[in-house]
Formats: sequence, C-alpha cells, structure tokens
Amino acid sequence: MSALRIAVGQISAESNHFVPSGCGLGFFRATGYLHEGDALLKLDGSDTEIGGILDACQKDGNVEIVPLIAARGNSSGPLARDAWAWLRAEMLKRLRTAGPVDGVVLSCHGSLAAENEDDPEGDLAEAVRVIVGPGVPVAMTLDLHGNVTRRMVEKTDLIVGYEHYPHDDAKQTGARATSLLLRTIRHKIKPVMARANLPMLLTAFNASTSGEGPYARLMRHAKDLEHQPGILSTSVFLVGSYLDVPEIGCTTLVIADGDAELAEFHAKRLAKEFWSLRKEFITETISVSEAVKRGRQIEGGPVLLLDAADTTGGGAAGDGIGLVRGLIKMDVTERCLAMVVDPEAVRACNDRRIGDKVTLEVGHKLAPMWGKPLKISGVLQSKIDGKFRYAGGILGGTSASMGSSVVIAIGNLQLLIMTRPTYDWAYEQYTAAGMDPRQAKFVGVKNMMNFRFGYNDLMKGFFVLDLPGPTPMDMRALPFKHIPRPMYPFDEFSERPTDDRSASRNPRLRTHGVLGSFKHGHES
Repeated sequence: MSALRIAVGQISAESNHFVPSGCGLGFFRATGYLHEGDALLKLDGSDTEIGGILDACQKDGNVEIVPLIAARGNSSGPLARDAWAWLRAEMLKRLRTAGPVDGVVLSCHGSLAAENEDDPEGDLAEAVRVIVGPGVPVAMTLDLHGNVTRRMVEKTDLIVGYEHYPHDDAKQTGARATSLLLRTIRHKIKPVMARANLPMLLTAFNASTSGEGPYARLMRHAKDLEHQPGILSTSVFLVGSYLDVPEIGCTTLVIADGDAELAEFHAKRLAKEFWSLRKEFITETISVSEAVKRGRQIEGGPVLLLDAADTTGGGAAGDGIGLVRGLIKMDVTERCLAMVVDPEAVRACNDRRIGDKVTLEVGHKLAPMWGKPLKISGVLQSKIDGKFRYAGGILGGTSASMGSSVVIAIGNLQLLIMTRPTYDWAYEQYTAAGMDPRQAKFVGVKNMMNFRFGYNDLMKGFFVLDLPGPTPMDMRALPFKHIPRPMYPFDEFSERPTDDRSASRNPRLRTHGVLGSFKHGHES
C-alpha cells in the first residue's frame, strides 16, 4: 500500500488591533520561526503543533510528509499587507506544485488579522480547498483563543483546539488533529462539525483550564463528551478578545462521526453552559502600592506583580512602565525585578560601559497612547545579545531573541530593557540577562496566565495590577469600533441560545456552518 501524502503548513500568530505596530516577516524570524519547504522538518521533536503533526505521521508509519511552510510569531499588531500576501502565496505555491495529496494539516492560531483581511485563516482554508478540491480532507489546529469563523468551518473537515491554558499542549493538539485526519482519509470516520457562536469577549485571566474556575469546569464537561459514542472531538474557544472585527465571539465546536444532529445538540448544550458562566470571568485589579503592601505580608518571595494589561503574549508592545513608576514612587527597599521594551533606551546605552551611571527616559514609546515615559537614573549592570531558549509552552524547545538588551540597577530594582517584545512562558528572559527571580521579593511579569506554570515552583503569591494597556482585564477599556452589538460585557442582555437556526448541512458530511442564535432582550 502506497504511503499517504500529507501536506503540512503553518501560519500562526495572534493579532491585537489596539497596538500601533504591525507585524512583518522579520517579526516571525525574530520572535518565533519561519521555515520554508524541507526546513519545516527542523521542528521535529519540538513542543510545537508542527512537532506533534510530524510525530503522529511518523508513528503511523505509512505517511509521506509534504512540507509547505511553517511560520510562527509572537502576538502583535495586524500582519502587514505584504507579509500576509507573501506567506499566503508561498504556502499555496508549494501546495500546487506538490502534486496530489491525500490530506492537509494547517496549524493556525485563529485570531490572526492582516491589514487587508479580517479572517486570514478562513481565507487560507478557502484557498487550500480550491487547490485540493472537495474530496481531500483538510484539518486545522487552533489556539483555544481562536476566533472561529463561519468560513473556517465551511472550508475544513476538522478543527481541533488546544485543551490547556496556560498553553502546554500544542504538540498534543497537532497530533490529535493529524490522527483524526488519517482516520478520515482511511474512511474509518466521517467527521461532521457544528459550531455555536456566543456574543462574549472575556478576559482570559480567570480562564485557566486547571483548577475549579469557570473555564476549567466547562472544558472538563466538553472533554467528557469525547468519551461518548459518536463524538470525535470537542473544542471550547475563549476568543482572543483584542480583535476589532465584525465576526467575533466565543465559540463551542463539536465534531461527531457522521451524525450532524448529535454534533449540533452538544455544541448548543456547551454554548448554553458557557453563557451561564460569563460573569465568573470578571477579574479584580489593585494598585502597585496596594500590591506591595499585601505582598509584604507574604513570607519570602518571589511575589509576582502582574502587569497583565501589557501582556506581550496578547500583542502588547511590552513598553508599559507603570509598575516601575509605582515601585520607585514607593521607594521599595526589597530586591525587585522588572522588564520593559524600549529599543531607543537600549541604543542609548551602546557607548556606555558596565558600571556607568545612566539617565534615561524609558517606556511608552512604542504605544504612547497608554502612558508617558519615565525618567530613571541607575547603573548599567549588563549588556546581552538577548538570545534565549524556551523551556516549555507552545514554543518549548525553540530559540528566540529579545534583541540587544541591558540591565539597569535602580537601587534595589533591576530593570531589564529589551529591544523587542517576546512571548513569556516562564522567566527565560530574566535568566538570560543574569537576573535571578529566586533572589527577589517582587518580580514584574507581563503575562496574565503562563506565570501559573512558569513560576509555579517559585512564586509565593501574585497580584493583578490596575495599569493601562492593550490587554486589559476589562474589555470595556478598549475602544472597539467594529464588533457586533450587543456583546457582553459591553451590554447586559438576557438572551439564551435557541434552536431556531440549525447548522447548514453539507450532503457529503464534510462541514457545517453556524448554529444557535440569540434573541436579544435587555434585562429589566
């Protein structure tokens, strides 16, 4: 029996419409990776989706990999027009010239936006479908913060989302999607999808999939369904909430084996439960001074001070300086670590020597709408090239660079100043700069979730800070212009999922459209 030919490609990044800087091809190379053709195979053994896809194909033993491109970048502003055009064209060119394939696996994020395209993943799926035709199965993996559009569902056969947040299951997700694809090709299953969309934009802070929070309970219920006869896969998407596009919302998605009604029933059921939990995602924030006061009551350290509104993993520029401003204002005597992205400040240190006293204006230069720079004086402690390697998470085992970086000592505060933002998993950036969180009382973290895993064995406590930025704890702090209304939490209304609209059915049992509508009626 001849080997199955499986085309594998990836274009993955998360976009934020509330940061001023866009994302070009160089951004992928700097904050993630960009591999063309056979170079994609370098990701074999990594903890990425591509690593999982390759692993599943190898374990099958009768698969020929057709590598397209693999592009993964940190979150940022929308993808530049020319960058999206090149990535799309390169992927499709390689697919066209590859010859007949038996299946396609696309690794995407789901919340990517380009300057000229609100739904790049849907656009890519549609273009791939045109090339391979209606009879070749197409699978897509998505981050659980993906914005699952009607077009994505209609143009693919399988969509599989992450199960874990913090994200540590990218590789497993790639493997799960590939396994389902191979079973589909061999006619062992007939996947049909149903999607239910909810008018909600929620903060991700209370959305861990471990513990007893609302998202954890919902995800467990969803995953329990996979043990029922006829259910192949369930996904619950807490949409990346920083997209300002007309088609957006949280989503439940169920894949059944040839039974569209079963998929519809469970997608609607999960959507109703999701809707009922919406108010549990509200998050408390406190001032820097209050966080320090409470942190001093905790024995030992480190105590994490979370600048969640400047989460670089959510597309923020990382140039927020509010935490440092607050610590200096309080004249904190404990050892503290903090970080900020400011390429201009780094360049200002190029001609200075280690041990020199420097005075700089730092912060809020890349995204000035969120605050003003802070004038600091301190001692230049170190200079580094900014290269580091991720110890875990979705980029585990891959290398990245924060660019030329410096450490300034301001009394007991060590400030890491970086040239570019990078995704946070644990404290890799700090250790690359010779900074040890274990020796600090307070550690600044620009992340709203991964710290739970990355600092799990170190932290003695954490506090979420009330600071401005493009990834806030309250979506109402952002100036949305294009999202549909009403939308929670912008509007309070009492609608419930109804059964008056069902999924559009494809007679070939391939794909399904949107199901579940909401009747809008303001609460009295």
